[in-house]
Amino acid sequence: MSDIEIIDVTAGSDGQLRELDGRLLLVFRELLRLQSATAAAERLNVSQSTISHALGRLRRLHRDQLFVRRPHGLAPTRRARELAPLVDAVLDAAGRLLGDPETFDPSSSQRTFHVAASEFATALFGGPLLRRWRSSAPRVSLLTRQLGVDDGIDALRRGDLDLAIGRFAGRPPAGCERADLFEDHYCVVARLGHPRVEGRIDLTTYLAASHVIAGSPGEGGPGERVPRQLTIAAVVPAWLTALVMVAASDAIATCPRRLADQHAAALGLQIAELPNRMAPIKVSALHRNPSDDGVAWLVSELREIAT
Repeated sequence: MSDIEIIDVTAGSDGQLRELDGRLLLVFRELLRLQSATAAAERLNVSQSTISHALGRLRRLHRDQLFVRRPHGLAPTRRARELAPLVDAVLDAAGRLLGDPETFDPSSSQRTFHVAASEFATALFGGPLLRRWRSSAPRVSLLTRQLGVDDGIDALRRGDLDLAIGRFAGRPPAGCERADLFEDHYCVVARLGHPRVEGRIDLTTYLAASHVIAGSPGEGGPGERVPRQLTIAAVVPAWLTALVMVAASDAIATCPRRLADQHAAALGLQIAELPNRMAPIKVSALHRNPSDDGVAWLVSELREIAT
């Protein structure tokens, strides 16, 4: 493993510059990802004493413990978490500078994309992606999991994810870029033949009805809360479960319009406009900066489907 000299014009002294090299940064990243000195040593194919020595140098350079021993392993300090996106950016840039140029070719690639996405987003994008890839990218595959917003960002920074799809408010986290995908709004769904809903619903009926709520990770937007006036009949972990329950009862659900349009006919549901205002649903994708060609292609595929 060759050292990578890092030049930083803001560094406090030439001595600090000489001490900071790529090996230390790699050790830092693996300790943050794995939170275990033993696992980091195995990943980097070095001894545990090498890891301990590198950690000691990192602590002296940053005047911080960086990783504190806990029963479950090494827990990063606040300073370590602050440094994480900066270290990732430097190592990514170094890799692109020293590595061989690679062009992603979907027609021949066997890549599996690791994506964090809510059930709502997976239901919308999953089928169309598989249909498109059957001919254009027959060996590409998708591995998705549901994570909350903060957990998704952490996994992205650790390199465990290629992409995180969800509702990310404000500026993108350090070390990440955001690609806006689509905007949606909430609607009301009820079974066909519902005794009090016939294509529309007023606020009084809406508040008096029994509601099924979907509460899976990453579904709600920032600051979004269920109104206290609602009568909650059930809380379930997935939108599709909520829609199936509504189709078989007189309960109603408030769900994204695109999801309702996708499943209303098959489940025997009617769709009505929401009688009260709610913030729009803005769905975007986060990826590490700079992104690779494969991730850029995946984002373009999602945008094609979303339009």
